[in-house]
Amino acid sequence: MPIPQPTLIIFDVNETLSDMSPLQQRFEEVGLDPREATTWFATLLRDGFALTVAGANPSFAGLARGSLEVSLAGKVAPDSLESAVLHILEGLGALGVHEDVVDGITALAEQGWRLVTLSNGATTVAQSLFDAAGIRDRFEHLLTVQDAPRWKPAREAYRYALDACALDTPGEAMLVAVHPWDIEGAHNAGLRTAWINRSGARYPSYFAQPDLEASSVLDLARQLVSASA
Repeated sequence: MPIPQPTLIIFDVNETLSDMSPLQQRFEEVGLDPREATTWFATLLRDGFALTVAGANPSFAGLARGSLEVSLAGKVAPDSLESAVLHILEGLGALGVHEDVVDGITALAEQGWRLVTLSNGATTVAQSLFDAAGIRDRFEHLLTVQDAPRWKPAREAYRYALDACALDTPGEAMLVAVHPWDIEGAHNAGLRTAWINRSGARYPSYFAQPDLEASSVLDLARQLVSASA
């Protein structure tokens, strides 16, 4: 099958571009098992999805704080709860990008692809992330579902991104993410998809299969550049 050639590439941010592993140390520093960082983030997403299905469009920041308060309650001293929550949230705002991201984004931008992000999180987080990495100017837009009707993976979120980029044909856009649920949502909205699989994991058979699989953003860039030659 030929590799799809989009004109617009839409990147997820959390975990796809940002390296969230340093949050494990933040959890450890407040006296928790570092593996609870993964559990907390999965819980945050689960509750965000549930609220979306129920008709809400929750604030990622508010949900992050609230889910942390629930997760940490009973595990840290009550008089330390607020400082522990703030310590972890500060870590969330100070994350860096994965080591493959700068070269991959640069390669795509230099080949003329339009690049944007679409996150369930806040635009300010993406702005700080890319400013620190020196790649903010590579992105045409930094989009958030806070300005859309619903969280991803609802199809309205992807439609919002297409409208913001003045793109009428969903098949001319490619959603890039590490999350199979994001791939599923974008596929259902008519977009092409690319799954970033840094860990060598197996893709779930119950989700729509991605059009492309890449081991990194740089690998994705190489595949797309090679296919367009």
